[in-house]
Amino acid sequence: MSDESAEVLNGVPVLAGPEAQYVEPAREPGVLSPVVVQTAAVVGASAVAGATVVALVRRRRVRKAAKKRRRVLAPVLASRSFLVDVHVLGERK
Repeated sequence: MSDESAEVLNGVPVLAGPEAQYVEPAREPGVLSPVVVQTAAVVGASAVAGATVVALVRRRRVRKAAKKRRRVLAPVLASRSFLVDVHVLGERK
């Protein structure tokens, strides 16, 4: 490509040829691309959804355990504990 076929107008690059066209910048400096913004939104929404599921599962387990504790066959009037020592003996000789 020779210097004569390329033309610069007002510091803006143009394509050389019979139909010269303005070259659009890919994006403005300092502006995030839509793909980056969309990815960040998906990641954020996924994190919130995951935290919500964890909270709901924990809440359900806690409520289920509390419900199980309330189910009593008969009222307990007193409680006593004993120390039991068990020995397993072999045959006598």
